Amino acid sequence: MRSRTSVGREGLRGGRGYRRAAVTTATRWLTGLVVLLLLLALLGGALVWRTHGDRADARAAQERYGDVLAAANREVTAVVNLRYDDPATLDAVAAGATGDFRDRYVRSSQRVARALERHRSVSTGRVVWSGVSAVSPRRATVIAATSGTVSNDRSQGTPRPRDFRFEVTLVRVGDRWLTANLQFVGDSP
Repeated sequence: MRSRTSVGREGLRGGRGYRRAAVTTATRWLTGLVVLLLLLALLGGALVWRTHGDRADARAAQERYGDVLAAANREVTAVVNLRYDDPATLDAVAAGATGDFRDRYVRSSQRVARALERHRSVSTGRVVWSGVSAVSPRRATVIAATSGTVSNDRSQGTPRPRDFRFEVTLVRVGDRWLTANLQFVGDSP
């Protein structure tokens, strides 16, 4: 019986060693798999965070484009809608301007008002196309095309078609985009 017991014990010891080796190998594989999954989760989280940041940046850029276009369109619309009998139309241009451009415009607005009145000029129009050609967080350039009419004493009060193209330079002042420069770039075709 002793021999059987000792054989049995040796057999049990050999079995435990085998089980212990199998458990150790399985534990190593399982630990490696958990570490790999954690690394993949961290990588996925970093990619999600980066994508979220990229989307926020894109959203901010789109809002900036929209704000720039709206400000340029307001200013150009004010420029092409001037009336000899309504001085407020001249003020609308100054309201959207800043810097040297605004200073020059305000200084010349009395002469412009006299010329409008002398020729009984009425200019109406609308922006038919505009696009941002350059933009940064503090400065932008917009090209705008307008379509409208001009009537004055030379046309005997009959509205004549008049189309213009403008280049508008805007700067960010506080939370507003204001016109720093506006120039005609020719009649629209």
